[in-house]
Amino acid sequence: MTAIGNGNGRKRMLDMKVTQLTVDPMTNIPIVILKDVASEKEAVPIWIGLSEASAIATELEKIALERPMTHDLLKNIIGEVGVRVDRVEVHDFKDDIFYATIYLVGVDGKEIEVDSRPSDALALALRTGARICVARKVIDSARLMDKRPDIAAAEAAAAGEEEPGILEQLDDEDFGKWKM
Repeated sequence: MTAIGNGNGRKRMLDMKVTQLTVDPMTNIPIVILKDVASEKEAVPIWIGLSEASAIATELEKIALERPMTHDLLKNIIGEVGVRVDRVEVHDFKDDIFYATIYLVGVDGKEIEVDSRPSDALALALRTGARICVARKVIDSARLMDKRPDIAAAEAAAAGEEEPGILEQLDDEDFGKWKM
């Protein structure tokens, strides 16, 4: 666990890595799975868009495209202006939405914060080799997230049952060819 920031504003962050890219079998929405670097015991599923999943898959598979895609272009621009991506942080989770920030370091050493969707931040981090950090509160909140139809959740609540999270319900085979 890493504490990032200074004083009272310190955030408890865990260094994580992209370990899997899959599709939610119930919603057909792509999911990127992050696991902690140290033990791989902590996992965070982040539901993402199809184009972002494609950008992440392209980098995971090391597919060389003839022309740069959006995240490749962003990486190239950042490099050309002498800035580097230090890290990306997935720092919040509210109303089933993840929030991220990309931290750049300028030639003068000044840190620049850029608001981002986690999927874009992850695609850029994969391309630049930047650290991926996730706040402890996000990891804890994401465990409770369930993207299944509300009917199943309502039935479980009516029965007084606490359903397992989506990760606990999936088998290794559900993660497809991008399991790392």
